[in-house]
Amino acid sequence: MTRAVVFAYHDVGARCLAVLLAHGVEIPLVVTHADDAREKIWFQSVDVLARAYGLPVATPADPNDTAFVTRVAELKPDFLFSFYYRSMLAPALLSAAPRGAFNMHGSLLPKYRGRVPVNWAIVCGERETGATLHEMVAKPDAGSIVDQQAVPILPNDTALEVFRKVTTAAELVLDRALPVLLAGTVQLRAQDLSAGSYFGARRPEDGRVDWTKDAASIHNLVRAVAPPYPGAFCSVGGRTLKLLHTLDIGERSGVSGKPALLARGNELHIRCTDGGMLKVLSAELDGGELNSSTMRERLGTDSVALINDPAGI
Repeated sequence: MTRAVVFAYHDVGARCLAVLLAHGVEIPLVVTHADDAREKIWFQSVDVLARAYGLPVATPADPNDTAFVTRVAELKPDFLFSFYYRSMLAPALLSAAPRGAFNMHGSLLPKYRGRVPVNWAIVCGERETGATLHEMVAKPDAGSIVDQQAVPILPNDTALEVFRKVTTAAELVLDRALPVLLAGTVQLRAQDLSAGSYFGARRPEDGRVDWTKDAASIHNLVRAVAPPYPGAFCSVGGRTLKLLHTLDIGERSGVSGKPALLARGNELHIRCTDGGMLKVLSAELDGGELNSSTMRERLGTDSVALINDPAGI
């Protein structure tokens, strides 16, 4: 029976672990992360799933620690798999698996190598992304490709909606690739790294809206950081306005103007500098719900200018 040590976290980690089990792979150890109390946990627990199957679980602070690398090597795995595990695995650890070490990445490599690829793809206005199973090497997300699956990004999809598609794509890719991996007949395809680019981590501060940008760019930011992510935000009269969900229905005046938050009838809208209009489906002002009625009550107006905070952008 084929043996694999699995490094996994998040929804992709849980679904891909389930795929390995469905293919009869023996898993002597599942390596995951202890949940961070400061983080909003909205995704499936790899720890809970692994323990339900009676699998041993480890949560090392550093998976590349010499003692832990030795522990993994002593398990004599044929393969290592990394499914949304958050730490890079060093060459010493990768070499513990003679038949290869493979990672599932949430983009169509070589595009969007690095951190939070789904969020970056939406920020950049992409119309598709996907999941890629690839060989792990010393450089992140640079190894040869086993297989990949594309999914569409619709114009009003939020990051959560796209991430759920990517999770399904990852499951499909692994289920399709495992038979050839286990049989030793896989045909790897080298990446052309010049055709893609590397992106770093995003911070909550990166959700600050730049009101000099056009409607499409602002909408892309809002949906890329929509809940369960921290959300897009700006300052309005010393208060914090959070834009949690917008809808772009293509309304464009063709006339540039000053950005503003508008109460139009029973709806909230944002007028952007290029004349584009975005419908606001969910917003907060200093933590309280903001809609057309509460805007009139709390701000006493139907129109509020939106300008960049000098302390921010």
